[in-house]
Amino acid sequence: MLKILFSPSENKKVGGVEQQKELFGSNDARDGILSEYNQIVNSRDEEKIKELFGFKKFIDCEPYINDIFKSPLMPAIERYDGVAYQYLNFNTLDNSAKEYLLANSIIFSNLYGPLLGGDTIANYKVKQGNNIGDFIPDKFYRDRFSYQLDLYLSNSDILDLRAGYYDKFYEIKKPYTTLKFLKSGKVVSHWAKAYRGLVLRAVALNKIESIKEFMTLEIEGLSVQEIKVMKNKTEIIYNITNS
Repeated sequence: MLKILFSPSENKKVGGVEQQKELFGSNDARDGILSEYNQIVNSRDEEKIKELFGFKKFIDCEPYINDIFKSPLMPAIERYDGVAYQYLNFNTLDNSAKEYLLANSIIFSNLYGPLLGGDTIANYKVKQGNNIGDFIPDKFYRDRFSYQLDLYLSNSDILDLRAGYYDKFYEIKKPYTTLKFLKSGKVVSHWAKAYRGLVLRAVALNKIESIKEFMTLEIEGLSVQEIKVMKNKTEIIYNITNS
């Protein structure tokens, strides 16, 4: 089976009606970092809260001031609402495509670490790159979950659609495939998020089960320019063909 590694987003949807469940790798392994987050968020220390969230005005923090252990829950693949997720447009997928993503996507959260798309999480805010008290999220989760991820991915093909920052959370130790997007010969950055979302949508709609199958997938607006193989990494370079 194909597993797709994906990034989170700063923007998130509010609400949720799902029940709490065991997250990937166990809830207990996250207790310390989640408790530290909860303590800061509910400390009434406006400067600490603004620093954690990455906001300049405290009024912008208020929607995220809650008890994370008692907050409404939503599947991770639905919670995030940034550019990539808007182009994925999860809610418009058919049920089988939704189930595919709930089971086969792995999202690397700045608070929760590696999550399956179907893992239920609260609304939260951690600016990318920020520590949570004494916890350094990328180091914490790399140390805690790398072995479990190695085992989980051992018999799967891997399509790595993460932004580069999230490589810090987990180093892939087996052959995998990643993508690069060019427009007029130049690497795109912001719009790469949109195309990652479109690729994830196409993968889900076609229930892609292997990298070999992915290689034959035609994605609207993209054409393959080159494929590079570097040790255990295969990089597919796409030209963006639409305006």
